[in-house]
Amino acid sequence: MPVTQTHIPEWSDLIRADRVHGSLYSNPAVFEEELEKIWYRTWVYVGHESEVPSANDFVMKSIGPQAVIMARGEDGEVRLLQNRCPHRGNQVCTEASGNARTFTCPYHKWTFANDGKLTAFAFADGYEGQDMSHLSLGRVPRVASYRGFVFGSLATEGPSLADHLGGAAETIDRLCETSPEGEVEITAGFLQHRVQANWKFVMENETDGYHPGFVHSSIFSVADSGIGGLYGPKSTALTRSYGNGHTEIDLRPEFRRLGQPMGWFGTTVERLPDYATSMNRSYGTEKAREIMIDGTPHVMIFPNLFIAEIQIFVLQARAVDDTIQHVTALQFKGAPDLNRRLRQQTMGSVGPAGFLLADDSEMYERTQRGVAARTPEWIFLGRGEHRERDDADGFRVGHATDEVPSRGMWQHYRSLMEAA
Repeated sequence: MPVTQTHIPEWSDLIRADRVHGSLYSNPAVFEEELEKIWYRTWVYVGHESEVPSANDFVMKSIGPQAVIMARGEDGEVRLLQNRCPHRGNQVCTEASGNARTFTCPYHKWTFANDGKLTAFAFADGYEGQDMSHLSLGRVPRVASYRGFVFGSLATEGPSLADHLGGAAETIDRLCETSPEGEVEITAGFLQHRVQANWKFVMENETDGYHPGFVHSSIFSVADSGIGGLYGPKSTALTRSYGNGHTEIDLRPEFRRLGQPMGWFGTTVERLPDYATSMNRSYGTEKAREIMIDGTPHVMIFPNLFIAEIQIFVLQARAVDDTIQHVTALQFKGAPDLNRRLRQQTMGSVGPAGFLLADDSEMYERTQRGVAARTPEWIFLGRGEHRERDDADGFRVGHATDEVPSRGMWQHYRSLMEAA
């Protein structure tokens, strides 16, 4: 198969039902086409409304390599602005976050309102008779929010966010139900983990139930954790493909089998009495018990939002072998005692001295180096293909260790890349 750094064969020659060609992770030409057909065309998760709670709040975000300012205007609307002055291309915002009515380009002092409109420019007499009204900051043309999660699309037309999320929207609903007030808050601050690996290696790993018992065996044993068993051969947990590239490891069957409220979090309601009381008050005893047994989802929203039970990861694809994971602890409105422990567990698992992400990062970079070898050419993704099936809602499911998610992601990926 002739695969070069500038040539891409037919996608059908690179993506099969049970395998993909290794060049898809390493060819810069593939990455450039992904930017145009995935990152700049589909819905991409950008941030959460709680990160800009007040008028004029802003926070720097991204859509792939593109820098984006997420700003809440005085009218309460959350907008996504591209961080590029229309004059000479300088970045108008250099702060990670803050509160500002305007952004001023440091190069020639052009000033823009936080809705992107040009409001002032230095030495105005030099522009007499010229129409300057069109020289605004670029806006992400489509912005939509679901349960506070803000998505943007650089395409002016396309499917709605509801169509994009499809059945995976229910996992966000499930996440929000963990809060006594039904709301997630993203307020703990982000860590950034940069790896020399392709973004798809990271994306696939997030709902790969085959690796935890091996890659993370040391931390599971040291912590005397039962997590490893959730991904063992006898587990009743499922992998699921929702379509549109969204995938899940559904651990609820195991948690329901054990029947221990807050067991998903490695604790009991007795250790979180205020939280349990608030949940019972909000949902009633029976519903609250169900929620506290089921726990939070483990879901990958294509292409870049990973809800990882106690934290979220936001994937930023920067180059064919350069990916940043932005990670923060989930916080639930009305649950201060649970939130404190969520922050502690996040620091322990994916903080600077955490074990889980260090394990995974090593695997990402090893696989990136591995696909540089010319043979074997293919990545095999056939685990569990013979036993996958449709669940009651018509979604493809398999055993916790099966590669249903990877096959689902690649099926959607191929449909996007083959689109005109």
